[in-house]
Amino acid sequence: MSIITLTEEQDLIKMTARDFAAREVRPKAAKNVREGKFPKRLVDKMGELGFKGMMVPEEYGGSGLGCVSYVIALEEICAACASTGIIMSVNNSLVCSPILAFGSEKQKKAYLPDLAGGKKLGCFSLSEPDAGSDPASMRTIALRKNDSYVINGTKAWITNGAEADVMVLIAATDPSKG
Repeated sequence: MSIITLTEEQDLIKMTARDFAAREVRPKAAKNVREGKFPKRLVDKMGELGFKGMMVPEEYGGSGLGCVSYVIALEEICAACASTGIIMSVNNSLVCSPILAFGSEKQKKAYLPDLAGGKKLGCFSLSEPDAGSDPASMRTIALRKNDSYVINGTKAWITNGAEADVMVLIAATDPSKG
């Protein structure tokens, strides 16, 4: 028994994601994981279905759906293949969301339509060899130089890194502030 009642739209999202997961994701999951193969075709198809920018407002090329709808779709994809679900999650939660929350209007217009529309894939870079995923212990710094930042440091385990077009990188801009 569910603790929430889904709307018609959420039911449709669930059925669409479940069908896609059963037809496309699950049959290839074990082989892709075993061979360490990135499922590019599946990721492209997730973009076509609107699964790569579910919480991004329509004005920036996303589906404009809420967090509940996103999690419903993510649950169905993860049930078929957790690795494929992580790819979807990183693009939505760790790339599009920070750009929405902290990006300038120029950055939102430049990056979100292609990320949300499925043309590009984002990656998230937090972890470091000596700090793991503890942001307080990381040593990577970003120093402002004119209109850009110069990044100095080493990152590891960049989720979606080898396939991504856009990166959200976590770095200290003023190490003296801790």
